[in-house]
Amino acid sequence: MAYLKASADDVVPIGWTAFWQLFPKGGLAIFAWFLCCFPALALEMRIAIQEGANQVVVGTSNTGLIRDQQGQHIAQVPQGRSLTVAAQGTQVKAANSVSSSFWVEPGANGYVFIGDRWYRGRVLVMSNGSGVTAINYVDLEHYLYSVVGSEMPTSWPLEALKAQAVAARSYALHRRSQSRSPHYDVGSTTAYQVYGGLAEETQSTQAAVEGTRSQVLTYGGQVIEAVFHSSSGGHTENVEDIWSQPRPYLRGVQDFDAGAPVFEWVRTFSRDEFSRLMPEVGRLASAQPQRTTPQGRVREILLEGDRGARSFTGNDFRNALGLRSTLFSIAVAGEQVQISGRGFGHGIGMSQWGAHNMASQGYTYQQILGHYYQGAQLALVEPQ
Repeated sequence: MAYLKASADDVVPIGWTAFWQLFPKGGLAIFAWFLCCFPALALEMRIAIQEGANQVVVGTSNTGLIRDQQGQHIAQVPQGRSLTVAAQGTQVKAANSVSSSFWVEPGANGYVFIGDRWYRGRVLVMSNGSGVTAINYVDLEHYLYSVVGSEMPTSWPLEALKAQAVAARSYALHRRSQSRSPHYDVGSTTAYQVYGGLAEETQSTQAAVEGTRSQVLTYGGQVIEAVFHSSSGGHTENVEDIWSQPRPYLRGVQDFDAGAPVFEWVRTFSRDEFSRLMPEVGRLASAQPQRTTPQGRVREILLEGDRGARSFTGNDFRNALGLRSTLFSIAVAGEQVQISGRGFGHGIGMSQWGAHNMASQGYTYQQILGHYYQGAQLALVEPQ
């Protein structure tokens, strides 16, 4: 018998027949649906929006407040007005006050302005010793309203957006638990997951987040590192074949991304252009992969040119040429270097285009997540 926790005092049993009707499509390794409570978690994220800047412009959509480290009101921020917080030695200056940090808080139902974008929540502006760092403190679910819209087209099927919401929530909490910074949990760029503030929210992203509120993926009782990418080019990778440490839930699986605009691609460079992009090699004569993953991604490649021979990691080569992935082959013919590849991203975890296509075929977000995160379980994380 499976149980759905409806509330703290109301546990409703679901018979196995009804339980499996939650998953109308067959043929997938579908994980069980578990609802549980984790230890007390303050579900507020701390996102570094700017770090080490000379100054940061902040503001509020309605009348807001500037508070000192102890929470004392020191100044008011007029509605719709901006304020420049500048580095001053090892401290920061806001209004006419100098301190190691300040809070900027909008009034009720207001928003905060940081740099050139509006955000929910509040902002802590602080010195990092030589510059100004702006950290957005925001409710986890409100943070995800923006992340889902920043990471996936908001017009995509709702089940794909829901899968993205659960993956992003899991990834955020995993990174939060692993953060090496005492001041923030994650950044706002692709080095973490993209967070663009209010501009990236839509009704569809809000619906995806609210439709999966508090749901995370777990393995062995721990929130997983639910990484994702745009398209694998046909098959995702075992994580240890790309990165160093294996994860039992990040296993290579057949992708559903056929037909995606990034499923196949070609980049053509002149030999002179290639030489400018990779000056250590010069005009390319030959390229030979030295190590590849079981799916064909290049781990190491040997390049020979008129300036000598040199080995590069697949990622360094990809970054130097601006390629979409490390799943590629190279042909040198005459004055041209042609690179033919598949997919977009590292190829680990959930394929976003695969999620799109699965959702378009009628799969639920639970089934999508179960396919890409093998053996993971869905759980509720609740503050206590």
